[in-house]
Amino acid sequence: MHFHISGDRARSILIVLHDLPLGGTERIAIRLANRWAAAGRSVTLLCGEQRGALAWMVDPAVEMVECDPPIPRARGSRRRLGEATAAFLARRRHDVLFIPGNYHWAIAPAVARLPADQRPGIVAQVSTPLFRHGRGPLRQLAYNLRTRGQFARVDAGVSLSPSMTDDVDAVLGRRITQCIRLPALDDHQDASPARADGKLIVAAGRLCDVKGFDVALRAFARLEDRQARLVILGEGPGRPTLEALASELGVADRVELPGYVADIGPWLDAARVFLLSSYYEGYAAVVVEALNAGRPVVSTACTPAASELLSMAGAGAVVPIGDPAAMAAALGRVMHAPAPDPRRLVAAVAGYRIGPIAADYLRVFDTVAPGRARRRVTVSWSALLAAALRPRRANGATPAAVSHRSA
Repeated sequence: MHFHISGDRARSILIVLHDLPLGGTERIAIRLANRWAAAGRSVTLLCGEQRGALAWMVDPAVEMVECDPPIPRARGSRRRLGEATAAFLARRRHDVLFIPGNYHWAIAPAVARLPADQRPGIVAQVSTPLFRHGRGPLRQLAYNLRTRGQFARVDAGVSLSPSMTDDVDAVLGRRITQCIRLPALDDHQDASPARADGKLIVAAGRLCDVKGFDVALRAFARLEDRQARLVILGEGPGRPTLEALASELGVADRVELPGYVADIGPWLDAARVFLLSSYYEGYAAVVVEALNAGRPVVSTACTPAASELLSMAGAGAVVPIGDPAAMAAALGRVMHAPAPDPRRLVAAVAGYRIGPIAADYLRVFDTVAPGRARRRVTVSWSALLAAALRPRRANGATPAAVSHRSA
C-alpha cells in the first residue's frame, strides 16, 4: 500500500456491527475494540440493534451507540445501516471506520458518498474467502462485481490469510489488502496442555446445514472403533434432523448434542481430536483454538485455516467437503496414531494471539486516517471475468438520530 503518513494517529475509531449475536465476526470485533480502547484510542461501537448474546463482552471503555430507531436484521437492513452510519459520521467525525467482515461491507457505499472532509479512512476486514464452494462462474462474477463496488472507496483491506489477500486484490484490481492473522487467542497460556487421550471426537457450531454435521454423523457411523464417541456442541434448527439421523445410523447411544456452551475449552481438554465438517467457513477460529489446546484437527477443505495449519505432522488432516468416507478414514488414522506433542501444536498457532494483532490493526489505522490518498477506481471487465473463472484451490432508511445506551 502507498499512503501519505503524517505524525498524527487515528485517535477515534468507529466500528459498525448490525447486532451482537453469537458470531465469530462479532466476537473478534468486540475483542479488538476492547484492546484498542485499552491502548488509549477512542473507540465507538455503532449497532443497528444493541441486542445479542455477546453484549456482555463490550468493555465499559468502548462507547456503545444504538441506532434510533433500531435497525433489526431484515431485507435491506444493511443498506439502512450504512445510511445510519453515514448520518452518524456527518454529525460526529471519526478518523477511521472499521468494517468487520464481509457481511458488513454493504455499509461502505453510503459512507463513501460523504464529503471528503466528513469521510473517515475506511478499513474493511475480509473475514471469509471470496470464492465459495458450490458457487458457479456467473454467480461468482456477480459477487466480484458487487465486492468491487463496495470497496470502491475503501482505503485498506485486511484479510486473515495470504491466499485471501491475493484473491481480494485480484477481484478489486488494486493492491490494498494485507494479511493480519485472526486474533483467536489470548496473549498468555497458563500451562502446557496435556497430551490428547481417549476416544472422544468433538465438533462445534450452529446446528444448520452449512456446518455439515450430517456428514460428520455419517463418517462417525463408519468408524470401526465402537468405543469412540462424538459430541457436537451448539444449538440451531437442525437439531431434530441430526437426532433422527443419529438414530437411523444406529449411533445415537454414542452421540451427544449438549447444546450451546460458553467455553469450548473443557471439551477440547477432554477430546482426542476436533472435527470440522463444514461446507464453508471463514478463517475458522476453532481450528486455532483446538491446536492451542494441543488437539489435532480433522477438517474439510472449507477454510484457509485447514490448509495453512494442518500440514504439519501430527496436526491432523484435511479431507474433501461432503465426503463421509474420506472423513471417517482420516478420523481413524488420527485417532489411532500416537498423540502429537501438544507443545508443537501450541507453537504452531503462537502468531494468533490478540496483543500483537491488535497493534498491527492500529498501524493500519494510523496509516489511512491522516492525509490519505483518494483513488479513481476503474472497472477492468477482463480482470473480473478472469478472477471468476480461474481454477480454485481444493483445499436500511436513515434514522434521524441515534441513542446512547450503556453496555
